Amino acid sequence: MHSTSDSASVYPAHWEADVVLRDGGTARIRPIAPDDAERLVSFYEQVSDESKYYRFFAPYPRLSDRDVHRFTHHDYVDRVGLAATVGGEFIATVRYDRIDERGRPAKEPGADQAEVAFLVQDAHQGRGVASALLEHIAAVARERGIRRFAAEVLPANTKMIKVFTDAGYTQQRTFEDGVVRLEFDLEPTEQSMAVMRGREQRAEARSVQRLLAPGSVAVVGTGRAPGGVGRSVLRNLRDSGFTGRVYAVNHAFPEGGTRLDPEGVPGHRSVAEIPEPVDLAVLAVPAAQVPGVVRDCGEHGVRGLVILSSGYAESGPEGRERQRALLRQARSYGMRLIGPNAFGLINTAPEVRLNASLAPQMPGAGRIGLFTQSGAIGIALLSGLHRRGPGDGSIAGISTFLSAGNRADLSGNDLLQYWYDDPATDVAILYLESIGDPRKFMRLARRTSAVKPVVVAKGARHTGTAPLGHTVPTVRIPDSTVSALMRQAGVIRVDTVTEMADAGLLLASQPLPGGPRVAILGNSEALALLTYDACLTEGLRPLRPHVLDPAATPADFCTALSAALANGLCDAVVVTAIPWVGEEGVASPGEGADLAAALREATASAVPAKPVTVVHLAMDALADALAAPPPAAAPTVPAEAQQPPSGTPDGPPPAPLIPVYPAAERAVRSLAQAVRYAKWRRDSADPGRVPEYEDIEETAAGEDIDRLLDELARHADITRSVPLPADDAHALLARYGIRVRPAHPAPDPDTAVRAAARLGYPVALKTTAPHLRHRPDLGGVRLDLPGEAELRRAYAELTDFLGKPAELRPVVQSMVPRGVDTVIRAAIDPAAGAVLSFGLAGAPSQLLGDTAHRLIPATDRDVAEQIRSIRTAPLLFGWRGSQPVDTAALEDLLLRVSRLVDDHPEVVGVDLEPVVVAPHGLAVLDATVRLARPPATTDLGPRRMPAY
Repeated sequence: MHSTSDSASVYPAHWEADVVLRDGGTARIRPIAPDDAERLVSFYEQVSDESKYYRFFAPYPRLSDRDVHRFTHHDYVDRVGLAATVGGEFIATVRYDRIDERGRPAKEPGADQAEVAFLVQDAHQGRGVASALLEHIAAVARERGIRRFAAEVLPANTKMIKVFTDAGYTQQRTFEDGVVRLEFDLEPTEQSMAVMRGREQRAEARSVQRLLAPGSVAVVGTGRAPGGVGRSVLRNLRDSGFTGRVYAVNHAFPEGGTRLDPEGVPGHRSVAEIPEPVDLAVLAVPAAQVPGVVRDCGEHGVRGLVILSSGYAESGPEGRERQRALLRQARSYGMRLIGPNAFGLINTAPEVRLNASLAPQMPGAGRIGLFTQSGAIGIALLSGLHRRGPGDGSIAGISTFLSAGNRADLSGNDLLQYWYDDPATDVAILYLESIGDPRKFMRLARRTSAVKPVVVAKGARHTGTAPLGHTVPTVRIPDSTVSALMRQAGVIRVDTVTEMADAGLLLASQPLPGGPRVAILGNSEALALLTYDACLTEGLRPLRPHVLDPAATPADFCTALSAALANGLCDAVVVTAIPWVGEEGVASPGEGADLAAALREATASAVPAKPVTVVHLAMDALADALAAPPPAAAPTVPAEAQQPPSGTPDGPPPAPLIPVYPAAERAVRSLAQAVRYAKWRRDSADPGRVPEYEDIEETAAGEDIDRLLDELARHADITRSVPLPADDAHALLARYGIRVRPAHPAPDPDTAVRAAARLGYPVALKTTAPHLRHRPDLGGVRLDLPGEAELRRAYAELTDFLGKPAELRPVVQSMVPRGVDTVIRAAIDPAAGAVLSFGLAGAPSQLLGDTAHRLIPATDRDVAEQIRSIRTAPLLFGWRGSQPVDTAALEDLLLRVSRLVDDHPEVVGVDLEPVVVAPHGLAVLDATVRLARPPATTDLGPRRMPAY
């Protein structure tokens, strides 16, 4: 039998996970333990006879004591059982038993196949429970050395056959003796990962949709008299025109219920007393009362909670524990949770009209989705957007809004899943103070950015800690690296709330620009020149400004804008406008509305469509006119004879919305962000490839790593990164075609001379002491030593000026062709994942931070862009007449480092410094490799909700 040591038989708590199911509800998956006997019996009694027959291939009305013992006692190696639970009770189970090649219980080491079987309670079939259990039991099996599952299923059990066949694993199917036998490999495939992530997206999007479109809402903590948080939320719900049912809950209400006026809402003493189902509960009660309310909600079947109450993680250690208990309690009932310390959520869809928040005014309906972790930022964004475009259909309208507070459960990742295919949202805007799962965030952001813009502002960038209330994994990489990775994922990173709104308005209302060429027109030369300079600052290519007469009329603007949009050399237009004075010396009273109509007319007729922005000075009427929904044309025929409405194939296009800015810099910055995003969209259509190398020895490298970790474990904690000895590091790198130039230790001058004789002159002499390493400015390196005399002289100078040989640790190395010194690093951040970094060695990367970063695995296109993205890149391409270096060899080296780290998660750090890139070829002069046991789960593991 396989080893079942005490350490292996210990309850594996790291297998526990909360998952979102297909219908948006949640369940907890955990190992089955001996004390689950009663739960198992109760679960089995609620399974139909048909499902029992499908499981055991015969009538099996009840479990015997022997069955119960067998199904609850596992060694967690050869026999493993998992259960999905809701409210602490089993709703489904899965187990595997390791078998030999004949299908019998394995008795010899080396068996890597197991038989797997499921049983799902009939009431929970169709919720995706079995699919989630399969993902988790497969991950457990891989961890325990099982590489293949076998399952026997009756042909009539089509649901279970579909669970297996839809999983995406490589599989074989046979039919014998009236039974379908399925066998499949457990190694994740591209198809299985796509299936898993597709299910994850649909489930998490559905869980958000259930919160945003409830059929009924109960506000718990509604005061009997006007005033207070609960009563404010109740009033906001009614004033927004919510289309569902609303209930007020307060334990002080009279028995038998009441009716709150003037809202006209029925009131009850508890959620349990509400005679109808409740989809969403908003809690505005003290933290001490929240657990009882959550229990009532869970037992009543409430689907989601909005916790406005404070007194949780933001208040200190006791509050943090209170928050964890709240999350555990909510998830135990299968409920999603917004908050605690939340501001609320809004959905402007006409069929919902939900304002379950503290925002006193319902925002106008539009195309922008908003997520904030801060209530204050949420208020500022909603207020700012309302000022720039009030009313439904305005340029600043939103589709959905959610402010998550302490973000114990629902996060920005969930909203990205929802917005990804939400037809009502064209732009996703997120204000984040912490990222609970950065690796998943980058993955989701990249996928969402491929179909719609994602704009992110991040607070707490420089403190190194998350705000109070946010219990998240520590990200060790600097914010500049996070920003670079966001750019790689297509995220539009902004610094301020104002920039969030500026970018959102343009992206929600304008087509993406086809390039960086910008036409500028307007009736002020000074304002046009300011716009021209701003374009150059942002890296755009402005055309010569077209300056109209200061007294230009709206018709003149319309003509000029039409000509600019028709110009094939223009990708976008910035219109600048200042007030003009009429013949009587006063401003024309209708100038704002007239000019807005003229600009809309010109924009609507442009083919192809191009983005247009407006910069104005002291023309508030123009800003108001362009921000409002375009006026509908008055019908000139009876309603029954009218043509199809605007926007249909047979009707005229809708009048365009045009963003307006009070400063040229703000308009141009937003336009530049759109230009860069549009380029990323075009480039992402061909993301490149991760090349295959015939000279990479992946299997041999894996064996080396296992051996080295075993050796390191004897004297080091390999759960933390441990550096390899130089020879072992160089040998491992060589497995991936990365050759490190040998450096021979030189503890004395004679040894240095002998080493140089073996290598051949000229040679280099350098120190490797930690305080002098990679610091040529401190004089620890002597190059191009042509002979023994020069070598001895250099050795004496080093030891005379810098210290004794034992302190300096000098080495002798052969000279390489001159070139540009660079540095390549790869590191695995526990939260952000594997990151590949590149820069020039020395001051450019260390002092100026001129380093480019890419997520691993990097494609050939990624590394080509990476080396060209640093500010000092011209030094690689022949700056000031110097000879260009071999960037193709540099790209190849970056790809090999990326492959090494991607293939072997035990490699948690690689440093190549310096890498001298010559006109032909390159040389790696020094290298460090660090190993560690990889974590039990990664982003490639089964889907699970974050556990804080």
